[in-house]
Amino acid sequence: MSSSSHNNNRRGFYVRMKLLHKHGGHQHQEKKNLCFKYYKWVLWFSLSLYFFSSYFITHKPIPLSKTHVSKSETVVSRALFESSNSTFLQLNQNINQGLLKDLKIYIYELPSKYNTDWLKNERCSNHLFASEVAIHKALSNSLDVRTFDPYEADFFFVPVYVSCNFSTVNGFPAIGHARSLISSAVQLISSNYPFWNRSQGSDHVFVASHDYGACFHAMEERAVEDGIPEFLKRSIILQTFGVKFDHPCQDVENVVIPPYISPQSVQATLQKYPLTGRRDIWAFFRGKMEVHPKNISGRYYSKKVRTVIWRKYSGDRRFYLQRHRFAGYQSEIVRSVFCLCPLGWAPWSPRLVESVALGCVPVVIADGIRLPFPTAVQWSDISLTVAEKDVANLGTILEHVAATNLSSIQRNLWDPDVRRALLFHDQVLDGDATWQVLYALAQKLDRSYRTVRLSEQ
Repeated sequence: MSSSSHNNNRRGFYVRMKLLHKHGGHQHQEKKNLCFKYYKWVLWFSLSLYFFSSYFITHKPIPLSKTHVSKSETVVSRALFESSNSTFLQLNQNINQGLLKDLKIYIYELPSKYNTDWLKNERCSNHLFASEVAIHKALSNSLDVRTFDPYEADFFFVPVYVSCNFSTVNGFPAIGHARSLISSAVQLISSNYPFWNRSQGSDHVFVASHDYGACFHAMEERAVEDGIPEFLKRSIILQTFGVKFDHPCQDVENVVIPPYISPQSVQATLQKYPLTGRRDIWAFFRGKMEVHPKNISGRYYSKKVRTVIWRKYSGDRRFYLQRHRFAGYQSEIVRSVFCLCPLGWAPWSPRLVESVALGCVPVVIADGIRLPFPTAVQWSDISLTVAEKDVANLGTILEHVAATNLSSIQRNLWDPDVRRALLFHDQVLDGDATWQVLYALAQKLDRSYRTVRLSEQ
């Protein structure tokens, strides 16, 4: 193309633009405004897409192989996460705020030998100690409370199953390996993550759903002698063991939780036998009752309480007492007015939960026992407490209650919210047992490293 033709074209371009400005200025301004609006919309959409993508990138679990975390990376990650999730959090305020105080839990992704490998035995997730499995499962399924960003976590859950090693001799859970297994898990997370060391484990949560909690032994004398492992003494223990007096096995920050009872089994029983149906058994107990309570080790089982019950009331028609196992015993509980819940080796018993869930008034015979979730379950309104020394007068005590305020106790007991508070489900349900655990943790935010640091800023 020649220089003259190029200049002519350029002059033609400017002439056209001048004429357009002179004759079509108003239309041009409208198009300009429209283009600007379109540009703003594209910019907003691009930024939103960027932040939304960043949200999913930052929400991956940190692998155990990541051993170094720099402070600069942490600051950038936190800022990006908080920016990208401000809208998301606002949309879920009705779920996360309130009683749970926006609580966030990070779950360590441990190798399967610490937890899921044990599930090969079906009993692992169904026996009375299985709350360690149930809580892990419920938290894992809770998108409202669980966080994949450990830097925004208030607490860190360490999922180690120690109750699924069943004895080949008697079939009961053998927990002699518990200390070494949990110690190994702590060594792993403290070596590969920065979170244990920065708080000395004070914002880390473990489950110890055994006779004497984190002492990890079924015999009290041995449990007290062994004590709580030193590396766990700064952490929070969710345990079924609890008493109202000083005891070495609860000398740690703890939350008393109920033993595990399958909600599916309760539901199946209630479908066959209505909660308010006929209760033709007046006082019920099925379980171990020793005629001669002193065993070969010289210890007295149940502090002789169950032996006294058997000797005094086994011939009493008002009492339905059975010493042998029966798979369908829940059908007996749902037909009973009073269900005896005496101590065994430890003060707590799964009968407490089964009785409440199936509408039978629990008769607690275990001096000084501390019961789970007292803010949600008003135990004095739904149960009876009989001192161990008064067990020989049990018949008279129950007769008095039956003649006075039994109907009031049953009315309180049959409230579905009470039953829900003691049962664990696969997902966190409002008010259920795992929700009660979260509520208890929300009252301990002063132990959260993140919360304390934010309050100091």
